[in-house]
Amino acid sequence: MRERMMEGKPPRRSTSHVSLTRSHVRVWLLRLTTSVLLWTGLIQLTSVAELWQPRLLPKGWPPCFDRRPDYTNSTSFSVRSEIGAAPSPPALLPKRVYKNNGYLRVSCNGGLNQMRAAICDMVTVARYLNLTLLIPELDKTSFWADPSDFGDIFNIKHFINSLRDEVRIVKSLPKKFNRKIHSTVFSMPPVSWSSEKYYLKQILPLFRKHKVVHFNKTDARLANNGLPIKLQKLRCRVNYQALRFTPQIEALGNKLISILRSSGFFVVLHLRYEMDMLAFSGCTHGCSAEETEELTSMRYAYPWWKEKEIVSERKRLEGLCPLTPEETALVLQALGFARDTQIYIASGEIYGGDRRLAALRAAYPKIVRKEMLLTLEDLRPFHNHSTQMAALDYLVSVASDVFIPSYDGNMAKVVEGHRRYLGFRKTILLDRRELVELLDLHLNNTLSWDEFSHAVKDVHEHRMGQPTRRKVISIRPKEEDYFYANPQECLGPLSTESNAAEPLKLVGTVANSFL
Repeated sequence: MRERMMEGKPPRRSTSHVSLTRSHVRVWLLRLTTSVLLWTGLIQLTSVAELWQPRLLPKGWPPCFDRRPDYTNSTSFSVRSEIGAAPSPPALLPKRVYKNNGYLRVSCNGGLNQMRAAICDMVTVARYLNLTLLIPELDKTSFWADPSDFGDIFNIKHFINSLRDEVRIVKSLPKKFNRKIHSTVFSMPPVSWSSEKYYLKQILPLFRKHKVVHFNKTDARLANNGLPIKLQKLRCRVNYQALRFTPQIEALGNKLISILRSSGFFVVLHLRYEMDMLAFSGCTHGCSAEETEELTSMRYAYPWWKEKEIVSERKRLEGLCPLTPEETALVLQALGFARDTQIYIASGEIYGGDRRLAALRAAYPKIVRKEMLLTLEDLRPFHNHSTQMAALDYLVSVASDVFIPSYDGNMAKVVEGHRRYLGFRKTILLDRRELVELLDLHLNNTLSWDEFSHAVKDVHEHRMGQPTRRKVISIRPKEEDYFYANPQECLGPLSTESNAAEPLKLVGTVANSFL
């Protein structure tokens, strides 16, 4: 060895020393491999146990392995769990492969819920015709003049990913479509309340010819009834799973609901007594002469509000007007709501302000609005964005213990349908035609309070959001019951009349593919 060192060579190790070193390495590798396998098995066992419910976890299992959310604490309330929107899957759904027949561009018209329903319809049309859908454009020119884009209200990433196994959705047209195509794109409004056959026979050829077609109106362009069951279920999937509000809107909605829940039971009153509603409907009952003139002038200022000459009292007696705040107070008392009931008013600015709310607030002092529950800093990003404000009211309305709309507009109908989908939550659908007659009889002392209260309760016994069939009027589809108010195809089979008031079994998974 000394000679090898003098020659500049490393000393030669003995055979026994080399064998001992290799033995140590083998032992170390064996221990490392065993530890990895044990931890992998433990993690897999934990995952399987979670899937099979906590009863499979043995007693004394460390609580750190139970990652389920705690729903017993009211402060952990989640908007997502309340409205039934499941979180995005950890792995992307597989893309549906199909031959693209063209690109569908849509411009939605109306308020939040009118546009929401239209988006569901347009996704369904795109799926049925094998089209690629561009992210919908939202109405910025209506009465509300809200500049919000789709991504300001809805979660774009979730919308695209949650539907990728059904339809391809893109943010913009491919570059191959030059400016000339952009400027000369074929634009049209589809025929209202059309069946799938209309789109197949009359609309699909337009895509094959023009490649890009723009639907400049999208409200009520798909039939309520008579569509294939899988198309109806896809409408539900879009509405209740794919259309999720932005994280900012959900977080603030979550905060609102938590504040209300901390005080216990709460009712949402959708008091549709706003200036645009009164002007559009021509309903001026209880308004002064100056207010009536203001509302009439507003109606004439909008050319698309076609009905101009309106006799307000006649329309009221037909049940076509929203209840006034004073009438609403009497109806709530007749229905048996106690004076200390917490009532959240979901609406824009009430026409007449605090003066018109005085009687309702006197009857129910615990009336609140989002502006009373949230700070100015909370609401600052939502100022001048009425559609985003409406999204907050939507979340609270769906989560409430009872929902009562004073008029059956788009929000009332869509919220009603969402609450049916979540297990037939109580929604009191006011029969305004009957109520107006009863209110007048009570106010002129023809009906005593007890008689009035009994009659109001009797009228609404079967108008609490129970399972029911949609009304079908094939020759007058505009007068049919609205699909999004009662998406019965997504709620399970209706039972017999004798037990129709019992909740129906919800369909756990809506259709993901077509035959």
